[in-house]
Amino acid sequence: MIGKKRRKISVQPQTGLNSDINITPMVDVVLVLLIIFMVVTPLLEKDIEVKVPESEKVEQQEELPQDQLVVTISESGEVKINLDVMGNQQAYVDKLTRMLAAKKKGDRLVFFTADDRTSYPKIVAALDGARQAGAETLGMATDKIEAAAPVLPGETPTPPEP
Repeated sequence: MIGKKRRKISVQPQTGLNSDINITPMVDVVLVLLIIFMVVTPLLEKDIEVKVPESEKVEQQEELPQDQLVVTISESGEVKINLDVMGNQQAYVDKLTRMLAAKKKGDRLVFFTADDRTSYPKIVAALDGARQAGAETLGMATDKIEAAAPVLPGETPTPPEP
């Protein structure tokens, strides 16, 4: 080993930590996630089935039948059967029971109309009272209805004044 020179191997100390973020893998991951969400999102849409009543063209009637029952509920909760103001829930149910008793089975129909600002519980209470009184069919009127004069059992209806 006389003729051979020895090589010195030197190891240099590390200069410091590299704290830079390598963006390339992060961009790759984000693009893959974007593609996955773009493919999966249309498949996640759920349809909600809604039964919409079929509409028919109905001719407007000039006047309502006299034996029509229309319950009107004001914003303050005042309940009227046709033109008669009801004082409380029990009086409303009693009067409606008498009026519905005069009708034959199958013709016990009551229409409801309420002010836009009427609270929901007051409307539900009126609907429940009509069911309790014996109404078979309940209808909600969307247009203003002129209430007919009430017809009690044994009375004859009077035609409306022009």
